[in-house]
Amino acid sequence: MTNHIQAAGDEAKDDAAAHFVFVPLMAQGHIIPAVDTALLLATHGAHCTIVATPSTAARVRPTIDSARRSGLAVSLVDFPLDYAAVGLPDGMPGGADNMDNVPPEHMLAYYSAIALLSGPIKTYLRVHAPRPPTCIVSDFCHPWTRELASSLGVPRLSFFSMCAFCVLCQHNVERFNAYDGVPDPNEPVVVPGLEKRFEVTRAQAPGFFRGWPGWEKFADDVERALVEADGVVMNTFEEMEPEYVAGYAAARGMKVWTVGPVSLYHQHAGTLATRGDTASIDADDCVRWLDDKEPGSVVYVSFGSIVHADPKQVMELGLGLEASGYPFVWVVKGAERHQAAALAFLRELEARVAGRGLLVWGWAPQALILSHRAAGAFVTHCGWNSTLEAVAAGLPVVTWPHFTDQFLNEKMAVEVLGIGVSVGVKEPVVFQVDHKDILVRRETVEAAVRSAMDGGEDGEERRRRARELAVKARATMSEGGSSNANIRDLVRCFQVGATQEQDATE
Repeated sequence: MTNHIQAAGDEAKDDAAAHFVFVPLMAQGHIIPAVDTALLLATHGAHCTIVATPSTAARVRPTIDSARRSGLAVSLVDFPLDYAAVGLPDGMPGGADNMDNVPPEHMLAYYSAIALLSGPIKTYLRVHAPRPPTCIVSDFCHPWTRELASSLGVPRLSFFSMCAFCVLCQHNVERFNAYDGVPDPNEPVVVPGLEKRFEVTRAQAPGFFRGWPGWEKFADDVERALVEADGVVMNTFEEMEPEYVAGYAAARGMKVWTVGPVSLYHQHAGTLATRGDTASIDADDCVRWLDDKEPGSVVYVSFGSIVHADPKQVMELGLGLEASGYPFVWVVKGAERHQAAALAFLRELEARVAGRGLLVWGWAPQALILSHRAAGAFVTHCGWNSTLEAVAAGLPVVTWPHFTDQFLNEKMAVEVLGIGVSVGVKEPVVFQVDHKDILVRRETVEAAVRSAMDGGEDGEERRRRARELAVKARATMSEGGSSNANIRDLVRCFQVGATQEQDATE
């Protein structure tokens, strides 16, 4: 389906309002920005329906309920997965209908189970939805939404919770066969098709879903769905990476709407503390702890929702943070996720650094912490949500990538934006590292933290760039900014009658 794009007219009237149906990947790093994007569209008059699985819906329901109470036309609809149909075992722990909790050996079957939601979603939208959809906004990981959108007769946009630099690099290494004749997956090659020189390895950036045995057909389906999309929605902003936004739009030959940083919705809505999930620490207690610290003095440490570190690595990280001398907030997984030795170490460290170090066991109100005046730097796995939240908060980052898009996000932070200090990790680790040697020792952690928090002239330059980016991030979401304009444009393009008017002019 093509040629459904029109950018004209006033804000949508209610009876002609666009109805976006968001189909996110059921993982924290994907559904959180998808929900935020839906809320931003709703603030400009659109109706938005967010599709989820039950445990995923439970995580984001407080945010959506808050938006509904404020008068936004946004709804959440959840559908259970059919485990038996794809051979998934019943009773997987931790709410396995959320991808964060699916064991790697079941991941391909999990994607198949998600694809089976097409029928129930279609029935809901045809029979039970309060108004017909006008556009499907699908995570790029869901190629099956091609048929869903086609059967409903509506356009489909691919949603990326990633930056344009990352998706363009992934596209180019695949499009130009950059790894042909390079047998070593850890041998660096130059990313083709870019003006500036960047080196990556096949292990770091193989192309989406490439390099995983058994995933070849799925990877092909993802690429085909991207080619056939009616456009792209991306959680980034043009003022930060204009050449890469333009480069990806040109490479795909389609419109790219940059709408980020979508987390800034919560700065205005006052929902920073509840964004994404229920925090494992009381937000007021967290703020009081931060209030007692000097401005820019606290290091925030979090590696997202998927990574599970080796016990020895946990100890090295903790000892490095302690040795740095800076106050820190460290988000660790719940106690049940740690082996006995790591858990004992963490409890001892927690007691030893009481008052200077705060360990959050589980989910933390990350955006709230980063936006606090006490925050000074962010030690991150380089998930794009975290990286962009650091940008929005004006903070330098210590980069510690693990897998997927994170190595390219590190390059974005360090080599493109100039706000990052790398710990030097070069080889990806997937989901857990208990089969690896220690990757980063305490001395390296200490040095990287000190460099980000002080670092002399280089450190001051990183902090200056970070502050400038934060100003640009806020401006892009305000009147006259590109992201604000793109959000309004999306609402106009996909309101009732817009596609028919466009077809009639061709």
